[in-house]
Amino acid sequence: MGAVDPLARRFDDWASRRSLTWAQTGVLAVVIAAAVTGMGFAPDTTGAMLIGGAQLAFVVVAGWRILLTLAPAPAPGDVAPGSDLPRYTILVALLDEAAVIDQLVGRLSRIDYPAHRLEAFLLLEAHDHETIDAAWHADRPDWMSILIAPPGDPRTKPRALNVGLAAATGELVTVYDAEDDPDPLQLREAAARFAADPSGRLSALQAPLRIRTATRTRTPFLDRQFAIEYASLFEVTLPAMARLGLPFPMGGTSNHFRASWLRAVGGWDAHNVTEDADLGFRLWRAGGRLGVIRHPTHEPPPGGLGSWLPQRTRWLKGFMQTLGVHTRSFGSLRWQGVVALLMTILVSLASAAVHAISLAWVTALVLVAAAAGLEPRASLFSLGVLGLGTVAAWISALIGARRAGLSYRMSDAAMAPFYWSLLTLAFFHAFVRLFYEPFAWNKTRHLPDAIDLQAEAVAEPSMAGRQAA
Repeated sequence: MGAVDPLARRFDDWASRRSLTWAQTGVLAVVIAAAVTGMGFAPDTTGAMLIGGAQLAFVVVAGWRILLTLAPAPAPGDVAPGSDLPRYTILVALLDEAAVIDQLVGRLSRIDYPAHRLEAFLLLEAHDHETIDAAWHADRPDWMSILIAPPGDPRTKPRALNVGLAAATGELVTVYDAEDDPDPLQLREAAARFAADPSGRLSALQAPLRIRTATRTRTPFLDRQFAIEYASLFEVTLPAMARLGLPFPMGGTSNHFRASWLRAVGGWDAHNVTEDADLGFRLWRAGGRLGVIRHPTHEPPPGGLGSWLPQRTRWLKGFMQTLGVHTRSFGSLRWQGVVALLMTILVSLASAAVHAISLAWVTALVLVAAAAGLEPRASLFSLGVLGLGTVAAWISALIGARRAGLSYRMSDAAMAPFYWSLLTLAFFHAFVRLFYEPFAWNKTRHLPDAIDLQAEAVAEPSMAGRQAA
């Protein structure tokens, strides 16, 4: 177990394979019992309290999002020159990815970093013969090796990453996915940022993820909304939180770490299906700090609802796991970590749960009132609160899209609530799966990226001409 799940061996209290503690269970039971009892004996008062609490939460979240938009965009990052650089390890966990191996190898081969200071491991599963065969026959550079994870459960990406970490010799470690197209200078920028931190407390850096959307796709609505959502997160929210000195849930790829910090906190949680989100908060608990860099990684969109829904279900299920883990104890999280946890993980879950319900409620009010020739039976304050939250999300999306070089149209803003409503479907799907298959990995299938140089790239204008499709 040591190589594949060091967290469970060394820090089992922070492993998601454990269920809720007695204290967590007791708090949940008290809250549910109080709500049920209140609705039974004093429904009007209880309902008013619940609605008031929800309204207050909406206002706080909207204010938080607007606050984050006020932070300036990060300055362009310096890159470390020359060849006297720290040794860097690239980890790429692959499962059923034979179709994109050649594309991946080609993209990683373009990374601008001294070859004698670079190593990469393609982390493969023992049963995945097709991907293993494709990797062996790929035209890999000398610094890129194949590493087979031993058979066993859970069969997850973080488990494979732990196998790679055990073999890594780099001072710095980064993680990429099969479909990634990282900027060639990304490693040099990360190396420069780590070198500029004499305290050694900077434990991890997140590169921005940008979604490429072709001018014509099979699912333009979903692709554009997904790209805009990423822009809001990686161009606005995470840089602002880093500037405020707060922890944040990292993206699942293009994270850069000091290897010493990774090993100190037990690596990745092999049972957490959003191991990236969890790891950011564990590094913070241990005294580490998180930052962001500017050279991006480009990715294709999921490719339709059939791919988007399982992926989003997994993310929300992992957020549930992460919330469960980090509410076991708040001591080492400190107040900054508590705020960050609630405003990212909890808010993501709560908003996903109510998006479709809120949209249906507003629509029903308007339609019923219109049919009866009456004013909608809802307070202007309630509608104003919902409107404030929507406007805050629009502002963040607009700023993020501009920073990422993506156009933001009126139609994008108008269609956003319908995209957000899809999150409710994913939320309840995730909630059910949390109970009967908590550690199952809903794998996203990838195909070779067919986007050519004429495609609309979600990229900085200064970088767009240099990106290969």
